[in-house]
Amino acid sequence: MKKLQRSMLVALTLLLVLALPLLAEGTKEQAAGPKVYKIGTSKIVAHPALDAAVQGMKDYLATTGLTITYDDQNANGEISTASSIAQKFKSDKVDVAVGIATPTAQALAQVFGPTSGTPVIFSAVTDADAAGLVAANIAGVSDKNPVEEQIKLLIDITGAKSIGNVYASGEANGVILMEMAQAACDKFGVEFVTAAVTNSSEVKMATQSIIDRVDAVYIATDNTVISALASVDDVCTKAGKALFSADPSGMEGLNVMISFGFDYYNIGVETGMIVEKVLKGTPAGDIGTVYITDPTKFELWFNLDTAKTLGYTIPQSLQDAAAVLFKDGVKITK
Repeated sequence: MKKLQRSMLVALTLLLVLALPLLAEGTKEQAAGPKVYKIGTSKIVAHPALDAAVQGMKDYLATTGLTITYDDQNANGEISTASSIAQKFKSDKVDVAVGIATPTAQALAQVFGPTSGTPVIFSAVTDADAAGLVAANIAGVSDKNPVEEQIKLLIDITGAKSIGNVYASGEANGVILMEMAQAACDKFGVEFVTAAVTNSSEVKMATQSIIDRVDAVYIATDNTVISALASVDDVCTKAGKALFSADPSGMEGLNVMISFGFDYYNIGVETGMIVEKVLKGTPAGDIGTVYITDPTKFELWFNLDTAKTLGYTIPQSLQDAAAVLFKDGVKITK
């Protein structure tokens, strides 16, 4: 009996010795807490649409239970700065690098490379294929706008025979959207007059250079130009010309008459969904480019005060379909 008790005691002691490292490891894990992921976000410029995209992503990820810290960077419209930010993220060993708009996403893709193992997620990129944003470690959300429908809406309301457009010649999405607008104008038999810029400080002068030759102005989701939309608005207002912006988030406080485009907060939410998937193990390349086609993700805004001043009438059917109206100086959100 004593021998049996002694044997049992030895066995229990042995089990305890073997279990101690496991218990210690468990205690270590409990002390360390959940994994903290580091996400670097790089946007080409600060303006309401891109800011909303970042916020939408963060708000969504806050609901996932993941513990995340952010390093938010702004390239201020400079490609060289976008490259420096990408190098910083690589040195800091971020878990995910997020590029908001085409130039910053391209900079991240170039620095991290297709085999780096670090996922590069893009947001608000018009044409990922044309921008070279297709690789095993890249995924994201396109903000390719319904340009033809936007141009048609502007023509239908204003009867414009000539439409002006200011675009950034060095921004891939700006060039693509300009070409899409050109094609739409050709289809509808409307003259298309363009002015190219290389940075936001040139936007006002570029608009002034074409304003006397056009009946209305169309501004796409070109980040360089959108960031200086107030300058375009000022020129159009003084010239008595209708202004259409594809970015509704930039209309407030301006005289932009029509806006029809994405709610960029929703684009940010979609981006957050992709980030969640890759952090939970889905290869970015398996996700690829996500295109938003749900009409509820788009918004139609009208400034009825501006329309009245310019002598245009917004049909009631369009007013009824609008998400936001400005009337008698008051913003009406439906």
